[in-house]
Amino acid sequence: MPTTIDQGFARLRQNLEITDLQEKTVSTRQQNVRDAVEREMDVWDSFLAGSYRRNTMIAPLSKADIDIFVVLNSRYYAADGQASLLDRVRGVLKETYPTTPEISRNGQAVTITFTDFKVDVVPAFSRTGGGYLIPDSIQRRWIGTDPKQHVEIWSMANKVHNGNLVPLIKMLKGWNRQHSALLHSFHLEALILRVFNNVRISDFPSGVRYVFEHAPAAILGGVTDPAGYGGNLGSYLDTPDKIRDVLSRLQRAHQRAVEAERGGGSVRTLLASGLTSHTQQAYEKWRLIFGDYFPSYG
Repeated sequence: MPTTIDQGFARLRQNLEITDLQEKTVSTRQQNVRDAVEREMDVWDSFLAGSYRRNTMIAPLSKADIDIFVVLNSRYYAADGQASLLDRVRGVLKETYPTTPEISRNGQAVTITFTDFKVDVVPAFSRTGGGYLIPDSIQRRWIGTDPKQHVEIWSMANKVHNGNLVPLIKMLKGWNRQHSALLHSFHLEALILRVFNNVRISDFPSGVRYVFEHAPAAILGGVTDPAGYGGNLGSYLDTPDKIRDVLSRLQRAHQRAVEAERGGGSVRTLLASGLTSHTQQAYEKWRLIFGDYFPSYG
């Protein structure tokens, strides 16, 4: 049983991972979905994208989305054809999965809701100058992006941090999920990359605390796609109340992380809590941040 801070964070890392069996299920399922589209449409390329491909997806798998990019022949493109393209892809998938309870069109993808996890199929076209164009059926526009470049950027940054950046991203995504998931996944990841620009992660407790300390300024200043596409990734925080709520949660988490790093508080606080050690009290603080992702002491 974990009784040190290092052991607690090692268990946290384990608890954020999906199982090997789930990995195999995802691998088989995503390939079947790609094959289904390729049988009916002229596909130039298809590949995994999103947090799964960036290795930043967290457990449980039931709450995860597996993103698949399907790059189509340009003959399917129409300047105002965002919704119709998604509907066409949805129809193709319905032929292969006629009994799947829900295959729906959302803003930028077709979502297949399986019993164990979701798959988002994103139709795309090669973009002049690099990257891809994907449909936004809500705002009736085409969005530039490049998930392959995202993978490279995340991978290079992780190497700079000796392999510690990706686990830290997963930890912060675990905190976000435990506290209402107010931050969108990609926004949070890009924010963490920005916070650690020219800064090195020395250990996970201080790294987590450092993000909570500096994230508010990054949110208020705006975070853009590291690959150079689009505007502020936090534009969905479009009201003062939403911003205040996020900042409040970050500030509360920062205070708890500071207290946890100090060993949970003073001797008086320790005695009042009925806990037997500063490490045990630190565990309680980390559990307030990460919920059940972080183990109990001992």
